[in-house]
Amino acid sequence: MPAMAQDQAADPTQVTTADTDDTAAGGDIVVTGTRIVRPNNRSAAPIVTTTAAEIAAQGATTIEEVLNRLPQVQVNSEQNFSDSEGRQRIKLRSLGYERTLTLIDGLRVGLANTVDVGIIPTALVERIDVLTGGASSVYGSDAVSGVVNFVLKKNFEGIRLDANYSFFNHDNRANDVTDAVRRAGFNSATGMANDGGRADVSLAAGVNLFDNKVNISGFVNYRESSIVRLRDRSFSQCEVVQPSNTAVLSCSRASYTPAGTIIPQAGAQAGQILVNNPNGNGTFIPINSGPAAASANPYDDWAFQRPFERLNFGGFLTAQISDHVEFYSTALFYRDKSYNTQLNRNFSYTAYGDGDVPFRVNCDNPFLSTSQAQTLCGANAGAAGQFAPLDVRYRFDGLPLVEQKFTNEGYRIVAGLRGRVLDDVWSYDLAGMISRAQLDTIDVPFAQFDNINRSLDVVNVGGRPTCRSVVNGTDPSCVPFNAFTPFNQDAALNNYLFGGGDTGGISTRIPRLLQFVGSVSGDLGKYGITSPFAEQGLAIALGGEYREEMERTIVNEIYQQNNPGGPQNQRFTQSILEGNIELQAPLVEDQSWTKLLQLNAGYRLSKYNRLEGKFGTWKVEGIWSPVSDIIFRGSYNKSQAAPGVGAAAGAANIFWNQGFYADPCAPQINPANPGGPRNGPSATIEQCRNTGLPDNLYGSTTLICPDDRCTVREGGFDLAPESAFTTTIGVVLRPRFIPGLTVSVDRWLIDLEDQLTFLNPSDWINECLNTGNDYFCRGIVRAPNGTLSSSPASSPSSGWVSRGSVNGYKSQSHGWDFQGQYNVGLGGAGSLDMGFNGTLMTRVGSQGAPTVEPRDCTGYFGNGCGESMPTWAHQFRTTWTTADRVASVSLNWRHRSGMPMTVYAPADTGIPDLPDSDRRDQYPGIKAYDWFDLALSFDVNKQMTFRVAANNIFDRDPPLVPDSRARIGLLRGNTIMGYDLLGRQIVAGISLRL
Repeated sequence: MPAMAQDQAADPTQVTTADTDDTAAGGDIVVTGTRIVRPNNRSAAPIVTTTAAEIAAQGATTIEEVLNRLPQVQVNSEQNFSDSEGRQRIKLRSLGYERTLTLIDGLRVGLANTVDVGIIPTALVERIDVLTGGASSVYGSDAVSGVVNFVLKKNFEGIRLDANYSFFNHDNRANDVTDAVRRAGFNSATGMANDGGRADVSLAAGVNLFDNKVNISGFVNYRESSIVRLRDRSFSQCEVVQPSNTAVLSCSRASYTPAGTIIPQAGAQAGQILVNNPNGNGTFIPINSGPAAASANPYDDWAFQRPFERLNFGGFLTAQISDHVEFYSTALFYRDKSYNTQLNRNFSYTAYGDGDVPFRVNCDNPFLSTSQAQTLCGANAGAAGQFAPLDVRYRFDGLPLVEQKFTNEGYRIVAGLRGRVLDDVWSYDLAGMISRAQLDTIDVPFAQFDNINRSLDVVNVGGRPTCRSVVNGTDPSCVPFNAFTPFNQDAALNNYLFGGGDTGGISTRIPRLLQFVGSVSGDLGKYGITSPFAEQGLAIALGGEYREEMERTIVNEIYQQNNPGGPQNQRFTQSILEGNIELQAPLVEDQSWTKLLQLNAGYRLSKYNRLEGKFGTWKVEGIWSPVSDIIFRGSYNKSQAAPGVGAAAGAANIFWNQGFYADPCAPQINPANPGGPRNGPSATIEQCRNTGLPDNLYGSTTLICPDDRCTVREGGFDLAPESAFTTTIGVVLRPRFIPGLTVSVDRWLIDLEDQLTFLNPSDWINECLNTGNDYFCRGIVRAPNGTLSSSPASSPSSGWVSRGSVNGYKSQSHGWDFQGQYNVGLGGAGSLDMGFNGTLMTRVGSQGAPTVEPRDCTGYFGNGCGESMPTWAHQFRTTWTTADRVASVSLNWRHRSGMPMTVYAPADTGIPDLPDSDRRDQYPGIKAYDWFDLALSFDVNKQMTFRVAANNIFDRDPPLVPDSRARIGLLRGNTIMGYDLLGRQIVAGISLRL
């Protein structure tokens, strides 16, 4: 049988105590959690393993779908949801992407926080090991919350084709959202929907040559998914908000309408939001005043599942050069294209660099009715040479949607030598890896301010409305914009405003990582260095590592014009040199009074060229098995995450610019009368004292920054690595009186200090005003005259507020892992395999500064906690396999405990008190959720396996969370991540082995 063939009956979720029990087909031992190579290594930290059988049973198209089912992972859906770049990243234990180290066969996937695990096709994965807690002494920086190691299938022989197709079969039921949609006058659809098709096809082939001393294999994989829009689900057909605790749900309304929104900026109706009367009679009516086109849904065409296409291809080579030298190489390539659909609309004048300069229309514009001209121009209505300021927010519903596009592509190449020498006592592994990606974000077309203004300046030429710029020759291509009639669908105008779709800015990130690793592992027992009570001797591993990180940003001229103050062209590099040692000491083995007693230790010394000094990480571990039925295990380690190359460079490079905030201690603009007298300060005199302001300057007009844009100092804080201390204590039970049963319980505590965080001026100001804490107030440096304004060109020593990366204070993630595996034979009836994986979170905590009260967000979501983690989550899969192993049926039960909103959290959680006005007693949180998945597999013959599955077989809707975007950000679908968002999924797959 080819090595890529999957055993469908294999247990999908294994309790792992022996890391090196599994080997790749070529005989190389793939180890997670240690560089020591020896048979029957046992892990002192819990490792959850997901096998190829679980992936096949699920019918997953993306790697993140597989990992999202693990209770150790904070769920995300970056490949699909509309506010992401389309990359797939992993976040363990709610501690952030940058603190999860992602590996492929023990080497890094790429540069931290720019990783896209979509480079790995699901059909190519042999298993996924998730190691809880820190592992920096083995793998270096970033292994703080844990390690995810993808072990790939390789060294296979023959040809294999794997294909899966899935779609969502969902019943759009009436609910509170559809009631709100009906009240808003928007379109609402209910009933059964079949959509969101996904395809995943992989072809792999391999051959052994020269008496099996050389293996060459390769693969190509194609994946795609089709769009599901927010309006395609009844629970997301509009974004619902609840203004008060007792209010009924209402839909968010757009200020852009298909009838055309006009906001006069002068005259008696200045500032009023009007729309063209949808009946076409040439009058303005208030927005949202009744007729359907007078209001609009801002997000109905946004993607719930974004369309994507991904092509992966690569190959593997192993060559046994001699008895002691094997060459190996891996090459992976990918290209991914996806896009977000967005409304076709011009932008408000406030979106441009000079956001206080409105559009203007000539008062003798032939498109204006008498009534409209009177509203906009007053006494100048119809007068030549007179102009009226206004804002135009027009939604071109009859024209194609615009697309924000994302293109991610990259490669990862590994080459190395490994083998055993000196009578096979010592093994060595020397490897080099390069990983490079290019991440392009192509903005939606951005209509130029001047184009809009020229298209609004229209005169009559022989009875034909014509742009003035065409008449005088300044812009012969100008197309007149009739913004004063409903339902404008002029494609030529649209093409002129947006430049034929070529005006979207492009922002490109290019991360690159070079990694060179060398390790030597030896069993010193062969030299007599062995405990008198053990058979195996002391094992040691010595290693050295060099990494070079590079991150480059490239933005085109259009992007810079459309995003003033946004990212600029820049390139940063960072180099790291490390050395490490590991020891493994079996003290007692196979004695009448102890089955196994073993101690492990490790230490790594790291030097970053951008950081002062060196820093060390370490681990101490112990395993004790008094009898073969029971194993106690524990570990304590220090891990660190150094600042990434971009953060480190940004902190070291100081520069100043004009900010985007006003001094809260200065008189404030009156929103109701922007040009009139100012209101008093937004902060109290007591709060302003915290910022270093003398009482006599409180409310002084001298504090007003030019254009209310005070000065910002970018960077300037010396960064240090984060430090995390992880404790794990556990027990593994394999009772002999219940053959086939393995159960483990592990307590883990991850305590993170000096947490790296990014603070904007508003963070420094708000926290300083409210707490007076020096940690935050140090970021506010007033000039001698009390102002926060200074000349950026002078490199000022005062008169600014900081912005950039700093070391914060603390975060904690504590919990229990429960795993179980039971395999029982049923004789002629086949066999039963059961796997259980559950996590009980006891703390998801943070503390922003020494004097800030710690908070524990476990089981809560919302303001102050974000999405957090449920208190309890598990999956429990049971698989029945026929005696001839031809067919199998698998049932998976997934569960998440309920999660109240943070406004209902008791005081002892430390979650900041929220006002009673934040209460939502009709929607106080999320109830407990259960899903069931059913999968069937059948071997048609020795060469063909057919699979069918239904995930979320009862088609349970995700929880309804009004105001979800305001509370947790990202999704506009009235829910949060962690739940099956699109309904029941039907999967069919086939594997052919030739």
